[in-house]
Amino acid sequence: MKNLTGAVIGKSLGEVGLTVLTIIVAVAVLELILYFILHKLLKHRLATPIMLIAPAAIGMAMLIVYPLLYELRLAFSNMNLYHFKNPEFSLAQGLANFKRIFTEPVLKQVTILPLLVRTFIWTFIQITFHVAGGLTLALLLNRKIKFKGIYRAFLVFPWAIPQIIAVLAWRGEFHYEYGYFNIMLQNLGLAAINWKQDPFWNFVAINMVNIWLGVPFMMITLLGGLQSIDSTYYEAAEIDGAGGFTKFRTITLPLLKPILTPSVVYGIIWTFNNFNVPYFINEQELESSDILVTALFRAAFEYNQYGFSAAFALVIFLILLGLTVLYMRISNFKPALRRARAMVAETSE
Repeated sequence: MKNLTGAVIGKSLGEVGLTVLTIIVAVAVLELILYFILHKLLKHRLATPIMLIAPAAIGMAMLIVYPLLYELRLAFSNMNLYHFKNPEFSLAQGLANFKRIFTEPVLKQVTILPLLVRTFIWTFIQITFHVAGGLTLALLLNRKIKFKGIYRAFLVFPWAIPQIIAVLAWRGEFHYEYGYFNIMLQNLGLAAINWKQDPFWNFVAINMVNIWLGVPFMMITLLGGLQSIDSTYYEAAEIDGAGGFTKFRTITLPLLKPILTPSVVYGIIWTFNNFNVPYFINEQELESSDILVTALFRAAFEYNQYGFSAAFALVIFLILLGLTVLYMRISNFKPALRRARAMVAETSE
């Protein structure tokens, strides 16, 4: 058994090494070709930047652009488990896939509208708690307190450990008989909760886990923003008699907005597409706890509807793109720094 395991590990490492070596050789050949063409033949003034960017650009094209184009093509097909080798590609089939998304259940029972509403609720809850909790902790850690590094290390721990390990550990704590939460509820004289089978409490459990996982990232991001604010702004405001809330409203928030806005955008995208927590905590595969991305996974890899799932993925992409553009326009974060500096200048005068 040990010899077999060693052989498997050795074979795997050999394949990984061969892949890495192939990539290194390919990049070297590409750089030599570009050097000969751009430097020697064309003597292009941007030869060096192009040579530096080219491997990353080709890698991005292979890992992102090609899969997106393939998914777009797949959305206009009837590929599934029965039509896997010889699918039919046509405009009519693609239109049928998109029509089905909005008129029929995307899983066994649930349609896209409840999934969309639940995903919005899930994203709103998470972003609200992440920003509120992260900003509160960042403000506390930005003060002069003892053992700040120790507190920061403990608070970052949920975000630092592998997410799958954390989620599976949390899932065990929701066990009806042996889970920590039900044991605590029973010790308090309350009834145990069926976290894994009750639709409402299963959704609550999913939110609890992701709040615990997401707050540390927002805390670290906002703490960096707070530490970049010059203390002289607060000193000038104190001279003018500004209180703590006034300083927070007129100095901290405006100067933090250029950091907060992209963090929130990233949080929306990450939460909207968060697969691990909703999928693994929803151990009983309740459709009432699914969000868009977990429903997409089930449609593709449990029900094997590949063409339909590709169309479904494009719809989710467009929804998320629209949300991001809308938030960027509403937040209007580019002029925020200029407004903040103007207000600080007025206060200091």
